[in-house]
Amino acid sequence: MTDLRIVIDDLDRRLVELLAARSACIDRAVDLKRAEGLPARIDARIEEVVANARRRAGASGLDPDLAERLWREIIGWSVAREERAFAGTEGDV
Repeated sequence: MTDLRIVIDDLDRRLVELLAARSACIDRAVDLKRAEGLPARIDARIEEVVANARRRAGASGLDPDLAERLWREIIGWSVAREERAFAGTEGDV
């Protein structure tokens, strides 16, 4: 069990690093969307990202429903962050 916990802890660390990198991309998206006159929420893109996550999950042996729930949570957080930045209430974006 100890060895397995070490592996899981390392995976968790890597997941957090990847989520932080994704968050940095969201911060960059704010600038690009402003410049292009795009809204924070683009429903067609959200559905495309979710469909990609479901497809990749299924191909990797992960439950697609779980992947969809996770990605919708991540996307919801990201859109809210962009909306706060557009409204000028996000200090660090």
